[in-house]
Amino acid sequence: MSDRDSFPQDVDAWREAAAGTLLERTGIDLVEVSADGARASMPVAGNTQPAGLLHGGATATLAETLGSVAAQVHAGPGRAAVGTELSVTHHRGVRSGSVHGVATAVHRGRSTACYEIEVVDDDGRRVASARLTCLVLDT
Repeated sequence: MSDRDSFPQDVDAWREAAAGTLLERTGIDLVEVSADGARASMPVAGNTQPAGLLHGGATATLAETLGSVAAQVHAGPGRAAVGTELSVTHHRGVRSGSVHGVATAVHRGRSTACYEIEVVDDDGRRVASARLTCLVLDT
């Protein structure tokens, strides 16, 4: 998106905006988007490291995507949310299937927004825990 005033506010618009981006390359499928949080899934296939496990960077990409999308919806038109800190703790490896992430708002303020993100495997076992802080800017 080249126009900062046109950040999507719903899941269908975000899916359309993802064309040609890292979201598309990693196969992230946004399911729900709101200022309170976001949900998405991502396939393990194509997102692994040489040992065949889900790459930690791919997990971080899913987490940052979820928090950033929710923060941008919180920011609203004419404002932009930019990540300032991402922390990810990896709990278990995954070799197949998909991972599913849920971002939940911790703080939604005028100038910052913070989200906790839980990533689980197809069996609901926690793969990673993350926290993303975003700065909310006027554009």
